Amino acid sequence: MNVLGVMVDAADYECVTARVLDAARDRRPLSCSALAVHGVTEGVRDAEYRHRLNSLDIVTADGQPVRWALNWLHSAGLRERVYGPELMLRICAGARDAGLPIYLFGGHEDTQGSLADRLRAAFPGLEVSGEPSSFRTLSPAERDALMTRIRDSGAAITFVGLGCPRQEVFAYECRDDLGMPVIAVGAAFDYHAGSVTEPPALVQRIGLQWAYRLIQQPRRLWRRYLIRNPLYLLLLGLQRTGLWRPDAGGPEPKRRLMYG
Repeated sequence: MNVLGVMVDAADYECVTARVLDAARDRRPLSCSALAVHGVTEGVRDAEYRHRLNSLDIVTADGQPVRWALNWLHSAGLRERVYGPELMLRICAGARDAGLPIYLFGGHEDTQGSLADRLRAAFPGLEVSGEPSSFRTLSPAERDALMTRIRDSGAAITFVGLGCPRQEVFAYECRDDLGMPVIAVGAAFDYHAGSVTEPPALVQRIGLQWAYRLIQQPRRLWRRYLIRNPLYLLLLGLQRTGLWRPDAGGPEPKRRLMYG
């Protein structure tokens, strides 16, 4: 369903988890992102990024404001969002039960170690491997080497924690090369590693997770929330009233970007 030109799936946890695990069992490529307001507004600003988003197999309403938009604009009747950190845990539980190894790509080295340890403790028997991000654009040779490392690890699912928009670019670019589900899960790496405190459930439920994160990391996030959130609301109003009909199209990117 079109939200400011970005096609978002009115799906629930059970649907998305089942599709990911089915693809992993069959060793089929699948790309998925849990998208919040930042990602949607980035799609408005950058037509090539919008093309990437709309080429993903699944885009879920990660933030409550995106879920509310689906219900307000399209009467989707979506009762809950599909939040990246929770989706990651549900997929990990299914992967453990099905004997499907996972790969974690992104974050700092200390985040990687803590995240892997915590997932192994939470899901005994889950096979976990991964590597941290270098936080730069990779050369073609580095990109190919990374794809080889992930495939050779034996993983059936790759989780990506590079932050928006880098992680969605990764999912778009690497889906077919990896031949497995590639899931962009936002802040899940930091939350599950314990390096950043997750907002309380009530704060999340009423749609104020952005404010909680802004208080935690004001220098990094103030532009994202204090500029983009009002823009999001304005554009939603224009779409709802029919004064603006956002185009879900966008030019195919002329070059491959590979963040690592």
